[in-house]
Amino acid sequence: MNLVPKDARDEQSHAIAVRLRDLIVTACRRSGVRAKVAEIPPGPPVLATLTAEIYGPDDGSRRRAAEAVRRIFDSTPGVVDVDWTLPVPSTELVLSARPDQAALALVSPADLARAAGVIGGVEAGALHDSAAAEPVSIVVRLPQSSRAGTGGLRSLAIASRGGGLVPLGAVAALEERTGPVPRFRKDLKPVIYVTGDVAKELESPAYAMLAMGPALEAAGIATTWSSPAASTESVSLNWDGEWRITYEVFRDLGIAFAAVLLLIYFLVVAWFQSFTTPLVIMAPIPLTLAGILPAHALTGAFFTATSMIGMIALAGIIVRNSILLVDFIELARDRGAPLTDAVVEAGVVRARPILLTAAAVVIGGAVMVADPIFQGLGIALMSGAVVATLLTLVVIPLLYAEAA
Repeated sequence: MNLVPKDARDEQSHAIAVRLRDLIVTACRRSGVRAKVAEIPPGPPVLATLTAEIYGPDDGSRRRAAEAVRRIFDSTPGVVDVDWTLPVPSTELVLSARPDQAALALVSPADLARAAGVIGGVEAGALHDSAAAEPVSIVVRLPQSSRAGTGGLRSLAIASRGGGLVPLGAVAALEERTGPVPRFRKDLKPVIYVTGDVAKELESPAYAMLAMGPALEAAGIATTWSSPAASTESVSLNWDGEWRITYEVFRDLGIAFAAVLLLIYFLVVAWFQSFTTPLVIMAPIPLTLAGILPAHALTGAFFTATSMIGMIALAGIIVRNSILLVDFIELARDRGAPLTDAVVEAGVVRARPILLTAAAVVIGGAVMVADPIFQGLGIALMSGAVVATLLTLVVIPLLYAEAA
């Protein structure tokens, strides 16, 4: 479905998908059809939002485990669009030429190939529809009633090089047989994928995975969260999908955050020639969480990777405010001012530039709050800057006075 431009509708695409899912899935189930409401993902491609990799020693154990996992998916509230990579066995039609009869009827292998193409469908061109996002293929094929079985196909007339029409069954053999079932492997290990999506009660795959944990444990299926089990001698489940990308993103951002903190510490040590003063200056960094986490909870927003980026950016802003206070205190003490007077004067004089910096961050973050992707970044910058700035004006003078 191609939606009208977002300025011509009141709902975002995700809200429309959630609202239509029950209607579409309910209608399809009455006809025995499996339906999925898929949204174009904004990030790296994955097999599905929820992806369970089932490993085991043989086909039978993997299938039984996959059936149990699929039942758990279906019974978990908020998990939708459940599917797996065990397809229903399909029937394929095999057309084999009879060389002697085809030669006598003056029918070449190319003629038989064209006949097979009409049975399966031949793309004759493209329809350029202004209402469609992409060109629509024009496919020529026999009607469903003529290709439902081998009986009607045997009487399909083929043009002979001699000028007449020859029935297909006279020059080729038609046979129905069960088609091959695809087998999936990952890292050379046989695997069955059980997939799903999250909606309504659960908008994050991690919550759905935690909710299914007790049921999987009761079914005797060992679960891993970051990498498959080393051995396939027993049945195991490894979570993949969006969770895997989320895990890698937060892991890398956590490492980057730790590197930023170390770099800030060494820079401040080099400037102030002290190992304790940088600890006082960096103390307000954890205070940003006192604003970020409650703000996400109050607004109903999820703590995403962009929220983590905002927290890292705030570390530099908060340290800058702390340096303003500590540097002013030390300059006042160098002029001979008492410690208490220097601390109070620093808070009074430096409050204006610190508050102006926080106001600029809040205004810049407010622009991103309405964006579904960068909402976490905007909330983190705004809430973290406000709370950490107010606490910095109190905590830094007290910590400095205590350390001195």
